[in-house]
Amino acid sequence: MGIYEELKARGLIAQVTNEDEIRELVNNGKATFYIGFDPTANSLHVGHFMALCLMKRLQMAGNKPIALIGGGTTLIGDPSGRSDLRTMMTFETIAQNGEIFKKQMSKFIDFSEGKAIMVNNADWLTQLNYIDFLREFGSCFSVNNMLRAECYKQRMEKGLSFLEFNYMIMQSYDFYELFKRYDCNLQFGGDDQWSNMLGGTELIRKKLGKDSHAMTITLLMNSEGKKMGKTQSGAVWLDPNKTSPYDFYQYWRNIGDADVLKCLRMLTFLPLETIDEMDKWEGAKLNEAKEILAYELTKLVHNEEEAEKAQVAARALFSNGGDMANIPTTEFTEADLVDGAVDIISLLVKSGLCPSKSEARRALEQGGVEAAGERVEDFGKSFTREELSGEGVVIKRGKKSYNRVILK
Repeated sequence: MGIYEELKARGLIAQVTNEDEIRELVNNGKATFYIGFDPTANSLHVGHFMALCLMKRLQMAGNKPIALIGGGTTLIGDPSGRSDLRTMMTFETIAQNGEIFKKQMSKFIDFSEGKAIMVNNADWLTQLNYIDFLREFGSCFSVNNMLRAECYKQRMEKGLSFLEFNYMIMQSYDFYELFKRYDCNLQFGGDDQWSNMLGGTELIRKKLGKDSHAMTITLLMNSEGKKMGKTQSGAVWLDPNKTSPYDFYQYWRNIGDADVLKCLRMLTFLPLETIDEMDKWEGAKLNEAKEILAYELTKLVHNEEEAEKAQVAARALFSNGGDMANIPTTEFTEADLVDGAVDIISLLVKSGLCPSKSEARRALEQGGVEAAGERVEDFGKSFTREELSGEGVVIKRGKKSYNRVILK
């Protein structure tokens, strides 16, 4: 099985142009391909995970990845999937985020000489002269076609700004520049980027001739990845300081039954034959598949040691086995005590189980909080210095969120 066939078997490919040519390119390691990342935060999150795994798979098959940091496009903001205008960011913040992205990407992609490159589209987009750009490229884009694009539909309902309207043109121009500068012959993106990607392919053909080889492939990447990247409490980050290895592990351990096999195929590097065998698993065996998924992805993003710790901690909580020392822990000091105790609301907020006191009260009212194995509904419930000493007190919110609070 070639890498192209493997990508299809793993459920990654949604649409392609020039399928026979793309298959020949990637299966023979001849593709120089790019995927774009707009550095809108100071960490990648699991919504980017599928793209990183894809780049790793293709690089292992001999193809050359280009990680495109959207230093220029981030100044505008991608309207895809948005109901409001993105917050404007400074050049300095964007540059800092881009450096963080490269460091995190290096766990997946080999950036050594000739293996892969990272470039920033600010290098060309910020140098463009507006009048010159309009004269040379404006006629290559049909406004009628652009307005039919999926990426604009949601924003059209509330009002699409001219600022955002330019995003498709800028992304198309990226492919044109990458094709000229680095012989980039293939672009990958999520299914919500399809119109933008086609725009880049068409721009190359119109400006450089019909014989120019520039092709597109779109994956179930951003749409699936964006769903994966969000939880009720916010994003799941690849930075361990923003999402601990334990919480990262737990995110995947608690994924829905219907998604576990799909995620194993798309995101892990386990052989397809092994995953296909898991397709027959039910009940407790399905939970074992979730453990395998969580372990493999935590090992990939963090390392094997952190994956082991997270698994031991999870089993300590859910299976009454393992070392409680690896459970996420919040330390309190004597300064946090009032009359020798700490109230449950303060514990919930400081431990991060609830983002605010009002949310903590709501969780208590709904009966969703346990402490030391007992349900807590009383706002005034407090824990003494003696109770918080030693092993501390394990607090649970909902079915899956835990934290051990301990007096230091």
